[in-house]
Amino acid sequence: MPAPLTCPFTLEEATIAGVHAAYRSGALSTVELVRACLARIEAYDRHGPALRALLAVNPRALEEAARLDAAWRADPRRAGPLHGIPVILKDNFDTCDLPTTGGSVAMRESRPRTDAFTVERLRQAGALILAKSNLQEFARGGISISSLGGQTLNPYDLTRTPGGSSGGTGAAIAAGFALVGTGSDTGQSIRSPASACCLVGVRPTRGLVSRAGVMPNSLTQDEAGPIARTAEDAARLLDVMAGFDPRDPVTALGVGRAPGNYASALRADALHGARIGLLENLCGNEERHAPVNAVMEQVVRVMEGQGATLVRLRIDGLEELASRVSTDRWEARAAFDAYFAGLGPDQPVTSFRQLVATQTAVPEIQRAMEAELAIEDGLADPEYLQRLANRDRLRVLLASRMAQLRLDALLYPLQRILVVPTGCTEQAERNGVLSHGTGFPAVTFPGGFSQPTASAPLGVPVGAELLGPDFSEARLLSYAHAFEQAARMRKAPRSTPPLSGS
Repeated sequence: MPAPLTCPFTLEEATIAGVHAAYRSGALSTVELVRACLARIEAYDRHGPALRALLAVNPRALEEAARLDAAWRADPRRAGPLHGIPVILKDNFDTCDLPTTGGSVAMRESRPRTDAFTVERLRQAGALILAKSNLQEFARGGISISSLGGQTLNPYDLTRTPGGSSGGTGAAIAAGFALVGTGSDTGQSIRSPASACCLVGVRPTRGLVSRAGVMPNSLTQDEAGPIARTAEDAARLLDVMAGFDPRDPVTALGVGRAPGNYASALRADALHGARIGLLENLCGNEERHAPVNAVMEQVVRVMEGQGATLVRLRIDGLEELASRVSTDRWEARAAFDAYFAGLGPDQPVTSFRQLVATQTAVPEIQRAMEAELAIEDGLADPEYLQRLANRDRLRVLLASRMAQLRLDALLYPLQRILVVPTGCTEQAERNGVLSHGTGFPAVTFPGGFSQPTASAPLGVPVGAELLGPDFSEARLLSYAHAFEQAARMRKAPRSTPPLSGS
């Protein structure tokens, strides 16, 4: 087991700015930080609470940390914005030096020839890829169970799931295995674990962040984005991940649309004068919804206390339209075959048909893929074409209602009930459709906790979500940051306490 951190530094809730300050003062080195992360992984991922958050740990992590330390000593002015920051990648992001498995035993030896575009950007910024995380197999669903990694547990309540599909990243960042991580989001797969694990998750505007080199589910719904413990760290990660990539031409839509720096745009007083719509369509009205509704009322009170105007609204016809905008079932086969073609012929799996034929996925995912394979020409299916049209209708419906009420953002719970227990096969009553069905950006942030129980000594985290028009990430992150500074809702899980000496 690696030695614990010896310098005075709180790893479990460390931030990028805090780590860089410690580097500058000489109180911390990248090698020390990585050793501390590895010690926590050793103590808590397969032992202790056995979170099963990770699929692979970088065997060269300490070697890379030493190289980064040498570069810092040589000239700290040349350090990138993520220099020496340990990052955990969801294991559907291609890496040239580690397998990219999607959580599948059939893909356990799949080794891409190149990094995903976003991974390239992270390395160029000085980040250290520490590990790759477990996920709902092939990112299809919200439980975070896979044939390769098993069931990831929620560190706040070991009887519950961590959301998904990026639940391994969520559990790992919540437990202090690294500072920040990446997720992908076809339905709500970045934001679901952010909600369930008391984190900040960003699903960016379609076209802001490249999807090239990220194992796909959909041509229209897929996005990649950051997961972090604070809005500022999510902004710092988004600063690096965003950018034009010729391999994903849709990123041309984002050229010139991002601020110079998301992190520097954050304001603690951003809520003052904001008009935010609480979308009551997405709040349940039965007893099972009471814990989440109580947290959301608390979020409203804090925002109003910070000078925001909260407008309660319902949008007629929203539920019916939103139920018919998902396109992934019809696009999955084409998207996966394009991904396999880019991997090259020397891989264990080279087509979607071959993957389905292995019969290795967990049962619910195997059934879903078989149904997708059975659609002969999904991109020409009349139902698919209607759903594409519905996506535009949903965009117009939301944008027009926000304009009529002069709203800067919409607010709602990411999930109407508490995150579900392990053993469930579906993550019920999630509200991620507004973002994935429109391409509008959304930021999920810690809203609070349910009442404590024996299995959840702090309570179960509840995430609130803000949605805005295209390329409003800076505004949404600033609102989340302002709420965070006022409410201080983030708490570290009790199941993964500080190690002795850390």
